Amino acid sequence: MIKQMTRAGSMVLLLVVALYPGASAAHEGADLEVDPCVHWVGESAVHFNAYQPQYELKAQYCTEIPKTGETFLVVDLVDPALRNVPVGLRIVKGIDGTEAQTVADWRPSHHPAGVVSGETTLDEGLYRVIITAEGRNPLRYQYLLRVQMIDYQKLVRTVAVPLIGVLLLALLLYKLVRSKWLRSWWAALRS
Repeated sequence: MIKQMTRAGSMVLLLVVALYPGASAAHEGADLEVDPCVHWVGESAVHFNAYQPQYELKAQYCTEIPKTGETFLVVDLVDPALRNVPVGLRIVKGIDGTEAQTVADWRPSHHPAGVVSGETTLDEGLYRVIITAEGRNPLRYQYLLRVQMIDYQKLVRTVAVPLIGVLLLALLLYKLVRSKWLRSWWAALRS
């Protein structure tokens, strides 16, 4: 019985750790192949980050911007070849062509340091960040930004998964309390 309880408890713990998003590693230091902020077109890659230091000094965001307001946008040109061609950045509010409104536009220019950066004000809504690299083979990278919007999928992961873990733990404790082994052990202690 103890072996079964230990096995069930370890399974619950393993499930909670594996499925709870807070337990996973942060995006910082992630490999380029798995980093969600890196976009590839062929062999060329760019890395996008957004910062809102007025709210949280060191936080960096990729596609989910938590608040509206002044936002610093930074694109790292991972591919060294992109540093030798004009690269521009455009932010468009709306994700389809009918409602699209250009919020910011940084004209293509050379960036030998490998960093394209700028600042803009973002209101609540969906945005597209379009990064264009001109040259012999023009490249286009796109990021979808959600500014101060609820991500229901993330909400389910952060609430439902721990709740399921707590319910499984409650079930485990219920089975333990109802077991004959615990009752006989408790009776032996009381006598």
